[in-house]
Amino acid sequence: MRLPFAWMVCLRYLREGRMQTLLILAGVTAGVAVIIFLTTLISQLQASIIDKTLGSQAHIVMKPPRAENLTILPASSTAAIVQPRAQRLRSIDQWEAVALLAAQTLGVQAVSPILSGAGFAARAEANQPISLLGVDPQAYQRIVRMDKYLTAGRFDVSGANTVIGVELAKDLGVTVGDKVRIITMDGTNDLLTIAGIFDIGNRDLNRRWVYSSIKMAQSLLDLPGGITQIDLRVTDLFQAERSALELQAQTGLTVESWMQTNAQLLTALKSQSMSNNLIRLFVVLIVAVGIASVLVVSVVQKQKEIGILRAMGATPSRVMSVFLMQGGFYGLLGSVLGSALSLALLNFFSRVSRNADGTLLISPDIEPSVVAWACALALVVGLLAAALPARRAASMDPVQAIRS
Repeated sequence: MRLPFAWMVCLRYLREGRMQTLLILAGVTAGVAVIIFLTTLISQLQASIIDKTLGSQAHIVMKPPRAENLTILPASSTAAIVQPRAQRLRSIDQWEAVALLAAQTLGVQAVSPILSGAGFAARAEANQPISLLGVDPQAYQRIVRMDKYLTAGRFDVSGANTVIGVELAKDLGVTVGDKVRIITMDGTNDLLTIAGIFDIGNRDLNRRWVYSSIKMAQSLLDLPGGITQIDLRVTDLFQAERSALELQAQTGLTVESWMQTNAQLLTALKSQSMSNNLIRLFVVLIVAVGIASVLVVSVVQKQKEIGILRAMGATPSRVMSVFLMQGGFYGLLGSVLGSALSLALLNFFSRVSRNADGTLLISPDIEPSVVAWACALALVVGLLAAALPARRAASMDPVQAIRS
């Protein structure tokens, strides 16, 4: 079976310039591999950072508005001074209605009422300051999946049961089944049984957080029927601030999203994404310049041959298609080889790089959409880079080309 004219000439030119062909293929392969590897690596690292940071906290927190003191100046003055004051433990007014409103807000996935307050955990001579969290276990686990953080026991806060962090357990010298006395700031205390121990990956939280039922916390903190905050989980992390502003306008409460409380993390994520985009842009430009420069040289070297082809009846569109096919060939074959190389790099990197606990830092799996996007980009860049040399070849005057 005979190849079409354009393909036949294209393959001949590729064979004649083997070294140029191999060098450009190597450049395109490396470029595609870098794009896929970096995109996969950074996306997985960002997902891991977000999971570790936000896995143990709510995406949005609703609290009562902060109280302020208004200091009136003498009559001769024209202003008043608003001063912050010590915040006492206060419940959210009509918190059931607020929780229902939050649950009906677009983008909100889960709602969990929480009662939190300061206190101490004591056993024998040991005494440690804590933050007591009264929760509904089913609702709370839709916000923070405590089951995956448990190192012993279960997340059971019913009745007089409690769940504490691993650092606090070490400080108090207790384990599952032991009893610990919880003492609040006003002296109210009760003896609770440890049903589970968790390791949330943060020593400070492992030492401070103590979970109980909401009723137990209301009794200890002397806030019957009260809730001090409502935690929310949203479907789209990066729309949390919009939902928080909407809920604050509707309720008048203090509503903060993770994007406010973790501003440095958000800045770091944006910087990573910007760096990745810049690297991809430079890689694409380098690949495009490489393909274009090789084809420009090829047009100059084969100027007489192009003139002969034109004199024999080859139309400008056919001559142009010869060089466009070369650009498409570089982009298509280079993208296939680059995808294979990126997969090899990810497999190697996943074996040599591990988390502190020995688990995989990144997965060697590649999203098909990333591969398809990178291959399509390489093909388009190859065709665009070949467009200028192809137009130059197609516009040659046969007589002038042969003479030169």
